[in-house]
Amino acid sequence: MKKKKAAAKSQTLTKAKDKRGVRYFLWIVPFLILVFLFSYFPLHGWIYAFFDYKPPRSLSDCEFVGLQWFQMLFTNKTQVSQLIQVMKNTFAMSLLGIATSVLPVAFAIFLNEIKCKWFKTFVQTFTTLPNFISWVLVYSVAFSLFSSTGMVNGLLENLGIVTEPIKFLDSDSHTYLWMLLWNTWKGLGWGAIMYLASIAGIDQELYEAASIDGANRFQLMRHITLPALMPTFFIMLMLAISNFLNNGMDQYFVFQNSFNKEHIQVLDLYVYNIGMTGSSYSLATAISMLKSIVSVALLTLVNYVSKKTRGESIV
Repeated sequence: MKKKKAAAKSQTLTKAKDKRGVRYFLWIVPFLILVFLFSYFPLHGWIYAFFDYKPPRSLSDCEFVGLQWFQMLFTNKTQVSQLIQVMKNTFAMSLLGIATSVLPVAFAIFLNEIKCKWFKTFVQTFTTLPNFISWVLVYSVAFSLFSSTGMVNGLLENLGIVTEPIKFLDSDSHTYLWMLLWNTWKGLGWGAIMYLASIAGIDQELYEAASIDGANRFQLMRHITLPALMPTFFIMLMLAISNFLNNGMDQYFVFQNSFNKEHIQVLDLYVYNIGMTGSSYSLATAISMLKSIVSVALLTLVNYVSKKTRGESIV
Protein backbone atom coordinates (compact mmCIF):
# COMPACT_ATOMS: atom_id res chain seq x y z
CA MET A 1 0.00 0.00 0.00
CA LYS A 2 2.81 2.36 0.94
CA LYS A 3 4.63 1.57 -2.28
CA LYS A 4 1.52 2.44 -4.32
CA LYS A 5 1.15 5.76 -2.46
CA ALA A 6 4.85 6.56 -3.00
CA ALA A 7 4.58 5.69 -6.69
CA ALA A 8 1.45 7.82 -7.10
CA LYS A 9 3.13 10.71 -5.28
CA SER A 10 6.23 10.39 -7.46
CA GLN A 11 4.08 10.33 -10.59
CA THR A 12 2.21 13.44 -9.46
CA LEU A 13 5.48 15.27 -8.80
CA THR A 14 6.78 14.27 -12.22
CA LYS A 15 3.65 15.60 -13.92
CA ALA A 16 3.90 18.84 -11.96
CA LYS A 17 7.54 19.24 -13.01
CA ASP A 18 6.64 18.57 -16.64
CA LYS A 19 3.87 21.18 -16.55
CA ARG A 20 6.22 23.68 -14.93
CA GLY A 21 8.86 22.94 -17.56
CA VAL A 22 6.37 23.50 -20.39
CA ARG A 23 5.26 26.77 -18.78
CA TYR A 24 8.85 27.99 -18.47
CA PHE A 25 9.50 27.06 -22.09
CA LEU A 26 6.44 29.04 -23.24
CA TRP A 27 7.82 32.07 -21.39
CA ILE A 28 11.04 32.03 -23.40
CA VAL A 29 9.39 31.30 -26.78
CA PRO A 30 9.01 35.05 -27.63
CA PHE A 31 12.74 35.55 -27.01
CA LEU A 32 13.61 32.52 -29.13
CA ILE A 33 11.49 33.97 -31.94
CA LEU A 34 13.35 37.31 -31.66
CA VAL A 35 16.72 35.53 -31.73
CA PHE A 36 15.66 33.60 -34.83
CA LEU A 37 14.36 36.73 -36.60
CA PHE A 38 17.37 38.93 -35.87
CA SER A 39 20.25 36.42 -35.69
CA TYR A 40 19.44 33.44 -37.90
CA PHE A 41 16.87 34.54 -40.47
CA PRO A 42 19.20 37.23 -41.96
CA LEU A 43 21.72 34.49 -42.79
CA HIS A 44 19.76 33.75 -45.96
CA GLY A 45 21.46 36.92 -47.27
CA TRP A 46 24.68 34.94 -47.59
CA ILE A 47 23.42 33.84 -51.00
CA TYR A 48 24.43 37.27 -52.34
CA ALA A 49 28.09 36.21 -51.97
CA PHE A 50 27.61 33.77 -54.85
CA PHE A 51 26.07 36.28 -57.28
CA ASP A 52 27.27 39.42 -59.02
CA TYR A 53 24.55 41.49 -57.42
CA LYS A 54 23.75 44.85 -59.01
CA PRO A 55 21.09 46.84 -57.14
CA PRO A 56 18.25 47.55 -57.64
CA ARG A 57 17.90 44.46 -59.84
CA SER A 58 16.44 41.33 -58.27
CA LEU A 59 18.78 38.49 -57.43
CA SER A 60 17.27 36.24 -60.11
CA ASP A 61 18.35 38.77 -62.76
CA CYS A 62 21.98 38.77 -61.58
CA GLU A 63 24.74 36.49 -62.79
CA PHE A 64 25.68 33.49 -60.64
CA VAL A 65 29.48 33.61 -60.14
CA GLY A 66 30.02 30.88 -57.55
CA LEU A 67 33.20 31.37 -55.51
CA GLN A 68 34.52 34.25 -57.60
CA TRP A 69 34.39 36.80 -54.76
CA PHE A 70 36.09 34.43 -52.34
CA GLN A 71 38.88 33.77 -54.83
CA MET A 72 39.27 37.51 -55.39
CA LEU A 73 40.06 38.00 -51.70
CA PHE A 74 43.21 35.90 -52.08
CA THR A 75 44.26 36.57 -55.68
CA ASN A 76 43.72 40.30 -56.26
CA LYS A 77 46.87 42.07 -55.00
CA THR A 78 45.11 45.33 -54.20
CA GLN A 79 42.37 43.53 -52.32
CA VAL A 80 44.89 41.41 -50.44
CA SER A 81 46.96 44.42 -49.36
CA GLN A 82 43.83 46.24 -48.14
CA LEU A 83 42.63 43.18 -46.29
CA ILE A 84 46.03 42.72 -44.62
CA GLN A 85 45.97 46.31 -43.33
CA VAL A 86 42.38 45.89 -42.13
CA MET A 87 43.30 42.69 -40.30
CA LYS A 88 46.25 44.47 -38.68
CA ASN A 89 43.88 47.12 -37.38
CA THR A 90 41.38 44.53 -36.21
CA PHE A 91 44.03 42.47 -34.43
CA ALA A 92 45.57 45.57 -32.83
CA MET A 93 42.27 46.83 -31.42
CA SER A 94 41.21 43.36 -30.27
CA LEU A 95 44.55 42.70 -28.55
CA LEU A 96 44.43 46.10 -26.83
CA GLY A 97 40.89 45.34 -25.70
CA ILE A 98 41.95 41.99 -24.26
CA ALA A 99 45.03 43.55 -22.62
CA THR A 100 42.85 46.15 -20.87
CA SER A 101 40.14 43.67 -19.86
CA VAL A 102 41.63 43.69 -16.36
CA LEU A 103 40.60 47.33 -15.87
CA PRO A 104 36.92 46.55 -15.08
CA VAL A 105 38.11 43.95 -12.55
CA ALA A 106 40.37 46.44 -10.79
CA PHE A 107 37.70 49.14 -10.94
CA ALA A 108 35.09 46.82 -9.42
CA ILE A 109 37.44 45.77 -6.61
CA PHE A 110 38.38 49.33 -5.65
CA LEU A 111 34.78 50.54 -6.03
CA ASN A 112 33.67 47.82 -3.64
CA GLU A 113 36.13 49.15 -1.06
CA ILE A 114 34.40 52.55 -0.92
CA LYS A 115 32.61 52.60 2.42
CA CYS A 116 30.61 55.80 1.87
CA LYS A 117 27.42 54.44 0.33
CA TRP A 118 26.22 57.62 -1.43
CA PHE A 119 29.66 58.31 -2.91
CA LYS A 120 29.96 54.70 -4.09
CA THR A 121 26.54 54.94 -5.78
CA PHE A 122 27.50 58.24 -7.38
CA VAL A 123 30.78 56.87 -8.79
CA GLN A 124 29.10 53.73 -10.13
CA THR A 125 26.28 55.71 -11.75
CA PHE A 126 28.64 58.35 -13.14
CA THR A 127 30.91 55.73 -14.76
CA THR A 128 28.05 53.58 -16.08
CA LEU A 129 26.13 56.38 -17.80
CA PRO A 130 28.58 56.74 -20.76
CA ASN A 131 27.60 53.24 -21.88
CA PHE A 132 24.13 54.54 -22.73
CA ILE A 133 25.45 57.45 -24.80
CA SER A 134 25.52 56.73 -28.52
CA TRP A 135 28.84 56.95 -30.35
CA VAL A 136 27.44 59.83 -32.40
CA LEU A 137 27.06 61.89 -29.24
CA VAL A 138 30.47 60.73 -28.03
CA TYR A 139 32.01 62.05 -31.24
CA SER A 140 30.13 65.32 -30.74
CA VAL A 141 31.75 65.63 -27.32
CA ALA A 142 35.15 64.71 -28.79
CA PHE A 143 34.76 67.28 -31.56
CA SER A 144 33.79 70.01 -29.08
CA LEU A 145 36.82 69.24 -26.93
CA PHE A 146 39.57 68.16 -29.33
CA SER A 147 38.89 69.67 -32.74
CA SER A 148 41.19 72.39 -34.07
CA THR A 149 38.73 75.00 -32.78
CA GLY A 150 37.73 72.99 -29.70
CA MET A 151 38.04 73.83 -26.04
CA VAL A 152 41.35 72.02 -25.44
CA ASN A 153 43.17 73.72 -28.31
CA GLY A 154 41.66 77.07 -27.38
CA LEU A 155 42.87 76.68 -23.79
CA LEU A 156 46.37 75.61 -24.86
CA GLU A 157 46.66 78.56 -27.24
CA ASN A 158 45.43 81.05 -24.63
CA LEU A 159 48.00 79.72 -22.14
CA GLY A 160 50.74 80.06 -24.75
CA ILE A 161 51.61 76.35 -24.66
CA VAL A 162 51.05 75.90 -28.40
CA THR A 163 51.01 78.33 -31.29
CA GLU A 164 49.09 76.12 -33.71
CA PRO A 165 46.15 73.82 -32.94
CA ILE A 166 47.04 70.20 -32.22
CA LYS A 167 45.30 67.84 -34.63
CA PHE A 168 43.78 65.31 -32.26
CA LEU A 169 41.00 64.09 -34.53
CA ASP A 170 42.19 64.80 -38.09
CA SER A 171 45.48 62.97 -37.69
CA ASP A 172 46.65 59.38 -38.14
CA SER A 173 49.03 59.43 -35.18
CA HIS A 174 48.15 57.32 -32.13
CA THR A 175 44.84 56.20 -33.67
CA TYR A 176 44.82 52.89 -31.78
CA LEU A 177 45.46 54.64 -28.47
CA TRP A 178 42.73 57.22 -29.00
CA MET A 179 40.17 54.56 -29.90
CA LEU A 180 41.18 52.50 -26.87
CA LEU A 181 40.82 55.49 -24.52
CA TRP A 182 37.38 56.40 -25.82
CA ASN A 183 36.23 52.78 -25.62
CA THR A 184 37.56 52.45 -22.07
CA TRP A 185 35.86 55.67 -20.99
CA LYS A 186 32.56 54.48 -22.41
CA GLY A 187 32.59 50.88 -21.20
CA LEU A 188 34.58 50.78 -17.95
CA GLY A 189 31.68 51.27 -15.55
CA TRP A 190 29.38 48.98 -17.49
CA GLY A 191 32.02 46.24 -17.68
CA ALA A 192 32.47 46.36 -13.90
CA ILE A 193 28.81 45.57 -13.16
CA MET A 194 29.22 41.82 -13.61
CA TYR A 195 32.26 41.77 -11.33
CA LEU A 196 30.42 43.79 -8.69
CA ALA A 197 27.65 41.18 -8.82
CA SER A 198 30.26 38.45 -8.32
CA ILE A 199 31.72 40.33 -5.36
CA ALA A 200 28.25 40.57 -3.79
CA GLY A 201 28.05 36.76 -3.88
CA ILE A 202 31.28 36.22 -1.90
CA ASP A 203 30.72 34.75 1.55
CA GLN A 204 31.24 37.57 4.06
CA GLU A 205 32.48 35.09 6.66
CA LEU A 206 35.69 34.77 4.64
CA TYR A 207 36.37 38.48 5.14
CA GLU A 208 35.53 38.29 8.83
CA ALA A 209 37.80 35.29 9.41
CA ALA A 210 40.67 36.92 7.51
CA SER A 211 40.20 40.19 9.43
CA ILE A 212 40.38 38.31 12.73
CA ASP A 213 43.64 36.75 11.55
CA GLY A 214 45.02 40.27 11.01
CA ALA A 215 44.60 40.75 7.26
CA ASN A 216 44.42 44.37 6.09
CA ARG A 217 42.21 45.67 3.29
CA PHE A 218 44.74 45.09 0.53
CA GLN A 219 45.35 41.54 1.71
CA LEU A 220 41.60 40.92 1.70
CA MET A 221 41.40 42.17 -1.87
CA ARG A 222 44.38 40.09 -2.96
CA HIS A 223 43.59 36.79 -1.26
CA ILE A 224 39.76 36.74 -1.21
CA THR A 225 38.16 39.18 -3.65
CA LEU A 226 40.53 38.71 -6.58
CA PRO A 227 40.53 34.87 -6.55
CA ALA A 228 36.73 34.89 -6.31
CA LEU A 229 36.54 37.01 -9.47
CA MET A 230 38.86 34.85 -11.54
CA PRO A 231 36.20 32.38 -12.85
CA THR A 232 34.07 35.28 -14.10
CA PHE A 233 37.13 37.00 -15.58
CA PHE A 234 38.23 33.90 -17.48
CA ILE A 235 34.75 33.39 -18.93
CA MET A 236 34.65 37.01 -20.11
CA LEU A 237 38.19 36.65 -21.48
CA MET A 238 37.28 33.55 -23.47
CA LEU A 239 34.19 35.25 -24.89
CA ALA A 240 36.38 38.21 -25.89
CA ILE A 241 38.79 35.84 -27.67
CA SER A 242 35.92 34.13 -29.50
CA ASN A 243 34.76 37.60 -30.65
CA PHE A 244 38.28 38.56 -31.71
CA LEU A 245 37.19 39.73 -35.17
CA ASN A 246 34.08 41.53 -33.95
CA ASN A 247 35.22 45.02 -33.01
CA GLY A 248 31.91 46.61 -33.88
CA MET A 249 31.47 49.45 -36.33
CA ASP A 250 29.79 52.41 -34.60
CA GLN A 251 32.84 53.84 -32.85
CA TYR A 252 35.16 53.58 -35.83
CA PHE A 253 32.51 54.81 -38.27
CA VAL A 254 31.93 58.12 -36.49
CA PHE A 255 35.65 58.76 -35.84
CA GLN A 256 36.90 57.84 -39.32
CA ASN A 257 38.05 60.50 -41.76
CA SER A 258 40.38 60.76 -44.73
CA PHE A 259 43.38 61.30 -42.43
CA ASN A 260 43.04 58.25 -40.14
CA LYS A 261 41.22 55.83 -42.45
CA GLU A 262 44.27 53.60 -42.93
CA HIS A 263 44.55 52.67 -39.25
CA ILE A 264 40.99 53.07 -38.00
CA GLN A 265 39.32 50.79 -40.55
CA VAL A 266 38.62 47.51 -38.72
CA LEU A 267 36.96 44.53 -40.38
CA ASP A 268 33.34 45.47 -39.61
CA LEU A 269 33.85 49.02 -40.88
CA TYR A 270 35.68 47.68 -43.95
CA VAL A 271 32.70 45.47 -44.81
CA TYR A 272 30.37 48.45 -44.45
CA ASN A 273 32.56 50.71 -46.58
CA ILE A 274 32.82 48.12 -49.35
CA GLY A 275 29.11 47.35 -49.36
CA MET A 276 27.61 50.81 -48.87
CA THR A 277 30.29 53.20 -50.11
CA GLY A 278 31.85 50.98 -52.76
CA SER A 279 28.50 49.43 -53.78
CA SER A 280 30.08 45.96 -53.89
CA TYR A 281 27.44 44.11 -51.91
CA SER A 282 28.51 40.65 -53.03
CA LEU A 283 32.16 41.14 -51.99
CA ALA A 284 31.10 42.64 -48.65
CA THR A 285 28.83 39.65 -48.04
CA ALA A 286 31.66 37.24 -48.85
CA ILE A 287 34.01 38.94 -46.35
CA SER A 288 31.31 39.05 -43.69
CA MET A 289 30.54 35.39 -44.31
CA LEU A 290 34.17 34.38 -43.83
CA LYS A 291 34.35 36.51 -40.67
CA SER A 292 31.31 34.74 -39.20
CA ILE A 293 32.77 31.31 -39.98
CA VAL A 294 36.11 32.23 -38.34
CA SER A 295 34.27 33.62 -35.29
CA VAL A 296 32.30 30.38 -34.88
CA ALA A 297 35.55 28.40 -35.21
CA LEU A 298 37.20 30.58 -32.53
CA LEU A 299 34.22 30.10 -30.21
CA THR A 300 34.39 26.32 -30.71
CA LEU A 301 38.13 26.31 -30.02
CA VAL A 302 37.82 28.48 -26.91
CA ASN A 303 34.96 26.32 -25.64
CA TYR A 304 37.10 23.19 -26.14
CA VAL A 305 40.07 24.75 -24.33
CA SER A 306 37.79 25.82 -21.45
CA LYS A 307 36.37 22.35 -21.12
CA LYS A 308 39.83 20.78 -21.07
CA THR A 309 41.46 23.26 -18.68
CA ARG A 310 38.59 24.25 -16.37
CA GLY A 311 36.29 21.26 -16.80
CA GLU A 312 33.45 23.61 -17.81
CA SER A 313 32.30 24.78 -21.22
CA ILE A 314 31.12 28.34 -21.85
CA VAL A 315 28.35 27.38 -24.29
